[in-house]
Amino acid sequence: MLELTGISLTEGRVPHLADVSVRFAKGRLTTLLGRTGAGKTTLMRIIAGLALPDAGQVRLDGADWSRLAPWQRPVAMVTQQFINYPHLSVLDNVAFPLVRRNVPQDRAREAARDMLGRVGLAAMVDRRPSQLSGGQQQRVAIARALVKKAPVVLLDEPFVNLDYKLREGLREELIDLLQAERDTIVIYASTDPREALQMGDDIILMAEGRAIQSGVPQTVYAHPATTRAAEVVSDPPINLIGLEVTGDALRLERLADLPRTALGRDLPPGRYTLGLRAHCLRQGGTLPARVALSEVSGSETVTHLQAAGQALVMLERTVTNHAIGSTLHLALHLDDALIFDPHGRLIEKEPVHG
Repeated sequence: MLELTGISLTEGRVPHLADVSVRFAKGRLTTLLGRTGAGKTTLMRIIAGLALPDAGQVRLDGADWSRLAPWQRPVAMVTQQFINYPHLSVLDNVAFPLVRRNVPQDRAREAARDMLGRVGLAAMVDRRPSQLSGGQQQRVAIARALVKKAPVVLLDEPFVNLDYKLREGLREELIDLLQAERDTIVIYASTDPREALQMGDDIILMAEGRAIQSGVPQTVYAHPATTRAAEVVSDPPINLIGLEVTGDALRLERLADLPRTALGRDLPPGRYTLGLRAHCLRQGGTLPARVALSEVSGSETVTHLQAAGQALVMLERTVTNHAIGSTLHLALHLDDALIFDPHGRLIEKEPVHG
């Protein structure tokens, strides 16, 4: 078990991490999900010893890492950049960390050759990194990290600089590769909610230098603890709409009135926030909305709209073209609706029909 307790770091006057306490289990892949600047890379650098926290402790199986230099920590790290040694062959790139640990060269090369076979580069062992594609160079970096057999592997958005299709394929290969590393703690940082939800056994949501929620991906997605957590874990963005509960009605800010029986039947009168994910908005209703932007992503269409001054996002699982400025008539489907209290905390998650 890798445990981080009370980790805080401020550089200059900029807080990067604030009282972060998280755990990472052996044999599981944990994704750190958050936007750029959320603190993911800083947290990884602290684990690797490349940055020192102002407060807090890092422990592996109870052993305190606080005074260990980076080279003393059994950590392997892969970053966004294709960091390989240009003057060495692919084989020697992967063997390098073993040679540095005084593993005999023939054994180091044998282990490197085996790992390169596992990442699909068996036929390229004699090439230089400059002779490889971006995806192949990142495979070399991953092979070099895994050949060390380190108990902690850090993957900091390793595929972000690759094109979409290549990224998808490498993610699947990496998951298959890591399934054999059952004693290894794997931490994967991502800004992409879909990637994070697909890849990890566990997920930790980060925002503004804090770990705001953790758990099994499906549970965290279905039950985000706060509006901030719902924003971090939702792609496309979740629609957060002001909600006023009166004696017999639910009033969606500037949009519509709903019968009290449709949702939140037990809520006391007051102001709340309704969370509707983009797939809960569909065409064919009575709410007029003007198209501000329409984007095709793979086989889906994400449309940004304005309705009575409220910004909305709709996801359609088809490819379609909505002209900017055109009007669509929306229906709000509440089956997956979330309700948050005035402080932004989730207070209701129930199947509804209305």
